[in-house]
Amino acid sequence: MDPTDAEAPVLSDRVQISGTVVPMTLTAGGKLQWPDRCLSIEKDVLGFTVEGSRVKINAVIESGPGICCAGNGGNPLRKTFTFEPLSEDSLRLWNRRLQTVIDSLGRPKRLFVLLNPYGGNGSAIKVFLDDVKPLLNDANIHYTLQETKYRLHAKEVARSLDLFGYDGVLCVSGDGILVEVVNGLLEREDWSSAIKMPLGVIPAGTSNGMAKSLLDSVGESCTAFNATLAIIRGHKRSLDVATVSQGQKRYFSVLMLAWGLIADIDIESEKYRWMGRARMDFYAIQRIFCLRRYHGCIKFVAAPGFENFGEPNELGGEIDELNSNWVMQNGYCGPAFDMKDFNRKIEGPFVSIWLHNVPWGGEDVLAAPDAKFSDGYLDLVVMKDCPKLSLVTLMSGLNKGGHVRSPHVLYLKVKAFTLEPGSRADDPNKEGIIDVDGEVLARGRGTYKCDQKTLMAYGKLHIKVDQGLATVFSPISS
Repeated sequence: MDPTDAEAPVLSDRVQISGTVVPMTLTAGGKLQWPDRCLSIEKDVLGFTVEGSRVKINAVIESGPGICCAGNGGNPLRKTFTFEPLSEDSLRLWNRRLQTVIDSLGRPKRLFVLLNPYGGNGSAIKVFLDDVKPLLNDANIHYTLQETKYRLHAKEVARSLDLFGYDGVLCVSGDGILVEVVNGLLEREDWSSAIKMPLGVIPAGTSNGMAKSLLDSVGESCTAFNATLAIIRGHKRSLDVATVSQGQKRYFSVLMLAWGLIADIDIESEKYRWMGRARMDFYAIQRIFCLRRYHGCIKFVAAPGFENFGEPNELGGEIDELNSNWVMQNGYCGPAFDMKDFNRKIEGPFVSIWLHNVPWGGEDVLAAPDAKFSDGYLDLVVMKDCPKLSLVTLMSGLNKGGHVRSPHVLYLKVKAFTLEPGSRADDPNKEGIIDVDGEVLARGRGTYKCDQKTLMAYGKLHIKVDQGLATVFSPISS
C-alpha cells in the first residue's frame, strides 16, 4: 500500500472519551488515532468488544514514555481503551469497520490448546491462566483446552483430532508437546493437509528451545506473554522437519539430535531432576571431568560451501537400505534417500555429535547460531576431542554460541546424515544414548535405564530434512 493511501481515513468521527468529545480516525493502514494516542491495529490491538453504547479496545502497549504506536522500548502491558460513539448508527459503523480491519489480518479465531500440566515443574497451568488465557480472551479467540495425561498423549490427540474448525494448535509446555503433535499429524492418513495446520508454542517447560528460537529471531525475550502475542497476531513461518529412520521405523524431529556428551548430560541428569534447571550444569561438570569418547562414524551430504569437511566416503558396494526397506503405509514416510549422495564422512572416536534444526536448544543454549527455520539443512556440531579445561570454558559459553568457533569443534550444514554409533572407547561393553528432541530414541548397553524400551535400536540411523514441511506461528512472517 502506498504510504499516502495508508494514511487516508476510512472512518473519521467524533466520539466521547472520559466524558470529553474528541475526533477519532481509523486509517486505511490500520491506525486508530485520537488526540493523545495512536494504536496500530496489527501490532497493538488484540481485539474489541461492544458493551451497550461503548466500544472497548483491548490492546498491548509498552511501558515507558511516549504515546504513539507503542514503539517506546518498554515491556508490553495489557490495557483497555474505551470510547463511545455519539449515535447508534456511528456505533454500528465503528463495529463493522474495526472488525473488517482485524479480519483482514488473517488472525486465528479458534485454537485447540494442548497443555502439559507437568511442564515446567508443574507451572504450565499457572502460565496458561496468568499469561495465555487473558490475552486469548482479549483477542476474542475461542479455544478448546486439553490437558495431556501421559507421555505421547498429545501425539494420540493430534493423530485423531478433527482439525476442521480450528485455525491452529497451541502447545503450552516445553518442546515435548510440539514434537508429539508434529509426529501425530504426520502419522495421519491426511498428513499432507494436517501438517499445514499452524502450530503455536508457549514456553512453559524446562526446555523451550523452539519458543526461544522464534522470539529471539526478532530480539524479543522468551516469555509466555510474547509467545502468545505472536500467535494472536497470526504471523506464520515454515519449519523444516527431519525424518529419523531405522529400517521401517521413523521419528520426526523439529529440534535436534544428540549423541555423546550432550545426550549424556541431557538424559542422565534426569536423576537430579529435583535440582531443577541446575541439574544440567551440575551433571555437565561430572561428565566433563570423567569424559567419555565413543567409537563410531558419521556420513553426510554437505550443504554447498561445506563440501570439504570430513573425508571422502567411498561407497563401494554399500546397499541403499534407506529406500529398499520402506513399506508404503498411511502417514508420511519421509523424503527419499540416495546413498550415492553421502559423499563425506568423519570417523570417531567422538566426544559429541549434535544436529540442530533451530538455533536454540533451550533458553540458555545457543547450540547452532547459524541455523535457519526453513533452509532445508541441519546444522552439525562435531567434537572429536577437547582438553577438559577448554571444554569447561566452551560449555560455559553455550548461551552465546561461541563454542562453534572453537578449534576443537567442526560446525557445518548438512542436507542428510547417517550416524553409525559404537561403544565407549574406554569400555567396549558400554555404549551410548541417542537423544532426539529431548527424548531417548535409543539406548545402548550399559547406559542409564538401558532396560527401558526405546523406539529404535542403538545402531545406524539416517536423517534427512524436508524443507518447510511444517508451519509455526511466529513473531514475523517468513
